[in-house]
Amino acid sequence: MNFFLYINRNLIFLLGVLILIIFFIIILFKQINLKNIDINISNNSMPNADISEPKFAINNETKKIYITANEGNFLNNNEILLKDNVKFKSNDFSIETQNVVFDRNKQTAESNTKSIFKSKNTTISSDGFNINDNGNKIIFYGKSFIILR
Repeated sequence: MNFFLYINRNLIFLLGVLILIIFFIIILFKQINLKNIDINISNNSMPNADISEPKFAINNETKKIYITANEGNFLNNNEILLKDNVKFKSNDFSIETQNVVFDRNKQTAESNTKSIFKSKNTTISSDGFNINDNGNKIIFYGKSFIILR
């Protein structure tokens, strides 16, 4: 006689249900592990910046100079270190650099990294700059190259 004819149908049913439960438990644990990995990856990718994509402006009587960057960190209550792709733009000129210390109260900005000033007929490449007097004065530091057109 065949051995399978003697097996109880209830035993086969319970064995099938047990295998399905184990299968679902394994899938559930895999999903939980994948979610933990996603959370760890997203926590590690957070920047160490206080401000993400900061935007400021220096105002004076005749013009506004808009300042943008990728990151910003507070140095104290008034000063902010702007980092990565810092741009100063007005109707007359633009300045691009990597790091700038911006003082919100005094409306000044200072950089000691390579900077490029561009206007309609002038390009200045320098080792840094200082913007003071509400944007009316820009002083370039270090080796500076001026191209006049």
